[in-house]
Amino acid sequence: MAAEGSVKRRRLSLSGEVYLKPDEISTAPYDHLDAATPYEENSYNANKVLTRPISPPSTKRKHLSDAVEIEHARRNIINSQAANDGRKVSGPRSIPSSIQLSHVEGLSSANNVDTVSLRDILGDPLIKECWVFNYLFDVNFLMSQFDEDVRDSVRVKIVHGSWKNEDSNKLHIDEAATQLMNVQVITAYMPEAYGTHHSKMVILIRHDDQAQVNILTANMVPGDWRMCQAVWRSPLLPLQGRIDPNTTTSTSLPTIGTGSRFKHDLLAYLRSYGQAKLGALTAQLKQYDFNTIRAALVASTPGKQNLRSTDPDKESVWGWPGLKSILKCIPSDSAKRPAIVIQVSSVASLGGGDKWLTTTLLDTLATGREPKVHGKPKPQFSLIFPTADEIRRSLNGYGSGASIHMKTQSAAQVKQLDYLRPMLCHWAGDGATQPTASSSLTAGIREAGRRRAAPHIKTYIRFSDNSMTKIDWAMVTSANLSTQAWGAATNPAGEVRICSYEIGVVVWPALWDDGVEGSAEMVPVFKKDLPDELQTDECDTREDGVKTRVGVRMPYDLPLVPYRDDEMPWCATAPDSEPDWMGRVWPGFGMH
Repeated sequence: MAAEGSVKRRRLSLSGEVYLKPDEISTAPYDHLDAATPYEENSYNANKVLTRPISPPSTKRKHLSDAVEIEHARRNIINSQAANDGRKVSGPRSIPSSIQLSHVEGLSSANNVDTVSLRDILGDPLIKECWVFNYLFDVNFLMSQFDEDVRDSVRVKIVHGSWKNEDSNKLHIDEAATQLMNVQVITAYMPEAYGTHHSKMVILIRHDDQAQVNILTANMVPGDWRMCQAVWRSPLLPLQGRIDPNTTTSTSLPTIGTGSRFKHDLLAYLRSYGQAKLGALTAQLKQYDFNTIRAALVASTPGKQNLRSTDPDKESVWGWPGLKSILKCIPSDSAKRPAIVIQVSSVASLGGGDKWLTTTLLDTLATGREPKVHGKPKPQFSLIFPTADEIRRSLNGYGSGASIHMKTQSAAQVKQLDYLRPMLCHWAGDGATQPTASSSLTAGIREAGRRRAAPHIKTYIRFSDNSMTKIDWAMVTSANLSTQAWGAATNPAGEVRICSYEIGVVVWPALWDDGVEGSAEMVPVFKKDLPDELQTDECDTREDGVKTRVGVRMPYDLPLVPYRDDEMPWCATAPDSEPDWMGRVWPGFGMH
């Protein structure tokens, strides 16, 4: 059975108009799947056992797709580049973006270069065990992504937070899992009434004694993989050598941005679920060497943390305090006014005014290694969110709109929109009110090739200045713009309350320095992962000493296109009588 909200491609015609039926609209609060399932349910036998060796795999069949083989080669390049840490690089080098975009069916091949499908992540027959953390699941869709020869033997652990017995997501997961002997369902403890298990992560344990961590923005439902999503994939992590039991352990944590710190924070995040639920996974991951990872983990776990008694140098910190501790380590050009771009798929109620947004989240995002000084230019903030017109013209039309949320109907919601409006920018920026392709204003547009793929991705990027040609840091995460995800403001007792599970990564150029600070730069790249190469003569003439260029794959076009005063963000709860490109009218999310 498909997960709740799966569009059955049935339409109701009233007075010549085509509506999405109420049973085609998910009741999930934040996420939604919206397309016919592209596979046959029960198309594989859960009782089948592996009848061929997979290490090494059989040479009589094409056991890996071309995409998987290409990705293995790409990972080997990244691994070899990581091995150069601490050594000076004699010549220029280019590093592909560690943040990748998902493959979107319906976009041209030119707009799907270097993209990642779910099959690319799960289709390797060397996968032995797979832990899948997410919010929404279509179990049969998930299982269809594994290699057919090992699909019924891979140990699959599904971690979700739908604990109520009447929850349709839980019912569908449990029903499907009972038919599959190799699938185990683990329900996360959810102590907060308004929290969700929103983390999106896949951890793979392989037959070749390697592991991999994948952090995503997509749910495990087919409709999400027809929207714009992001994927961060670790290198393949080998088993570590024997650790000397007499080795002394420092009371301070490893440096932020190193693989050892990433490992510590990931294990701390997993321990928050409890030993009974994830103890087996943490015990396994302890055995792997994370040293090739170049990223910092930023995550949220439900509960309260007291900032007065918490030392971020000695223990992992969650939510916005954890992000702030990361950003304090990242250098930036203090003389320039940075541009910080927030791009999310959901904006929740942020309170009666803009206090939490400005003094908690935006203040956190403005944090840098350099101390704040009077007169230093404050960042310019932008918030990318699609309009109704951009939803109507997306690949799935209104079907995508049920996954994208900003309420604008009540008096409190209108007040919130008023203080967000100066930040609002278009997702696609190519509507009838924007410059035409022949306009001179379009000459400098750097196209990401994702205009028609509605955004379920969540990114936060600090550009060095308004030209947006260099990046100070970039983050991909499951966390939308909400207090539930990032944590409330500090209360009088010094506590920060977080409601949801979230997970993401932050990357910045210094992670690829060759031993000399400032020898790497990070740049936005479009329609590909690898930035343009630095030329040797260019390196010789540059005064900043840059020899390494690191790419960040962009999901949106630059420059940004701000909203006009009369434009409104998409509101899924509001009916819309203007047809989408498929001729459908929107009845309003949750309307019956």
